[in-house]
Amino acid sequence: MNTLLCAMSIGVALALIGAITNAQAQTPTPALPPVIEGNIYTAIYIEVMPTSRADGVAALKRYRDAARAEDGSLRCEVVTRIGQPHQFAILEVWKDQKAFEAHGKSAAAAQLREKVHAIRSAPLDERVHIGVSVGPLQPGPAGDAVYVVTHVDVIPPRKEDGLAAVKQLGADSRGAAGNVRFEGVQQTNRPNHFTVVEIWKDAKAVDAHAMADATRLFRDKLGPMSGALYDERMFRAVD
Repeated sequence: MNTLLCAMSIGVALALIGAITNAQAQTPTPALPPVIEGNIYTAIYIEVMPTSRADGVAALKRYRDAARAEDGSLRCEVVTRIGQPHQFAILEVWKDQKAFEAHGKSAAAAQLREKVHAIRSAPLDERVHIGVSVGPLQPGPAGDAVYVVTHVDVIPPRKEDGLAAVKQLGADSRGAAGNVRFEGVQQTNRPNHFTVVEIWKDAKAVDAHAMADATRLFRDKLGPMSGALYDERMFRAVD
């Protein structure tokens, strides 16, 4: 009996060792970070305490001016949300991944993170993208110009449909009356997420675009494949 139990124990142990070895063999090797080709577009959302808005504006202006002077910076804009002026977005374009990564280690980036941490209402939220429907890189205007930043989330199986819809909206909207910029970009870590950045000369132009046939068609197409609410936010440039 003891011999039989011993043999059974050895057999069970060998089976367990085999199962562990097989599981280890099937565990995928972690993927290396992807190499991003071309320009990198970032949208950084910052929300400070309402009583700290002035400090937030000062910190963001310092950051913007320093970032613009860095190698590889193609554009850096700071905007404040209409109706909720303690909420901001930083819209940047970097020449390539090398410039973007170098900026992430810069003194300006470190100082901004430190300052925002002290006065934040919510964590800093940075979205990194590649361009999929973009135009010229000139900076946008200030004054009455309205920046519209929209986060578009589609379910993963409809990623390609979402991409096609964003591209079509850009083609239909760029150059419309009152349009200054219309960019569609795709997140690098979640390719079923997109950001649409628009600049319109004034609020009247924004309203006209919202009623345009191309915009309504885009929203109709997006409805069945949406993974989250359509998150559209309006801003004005921080001078």
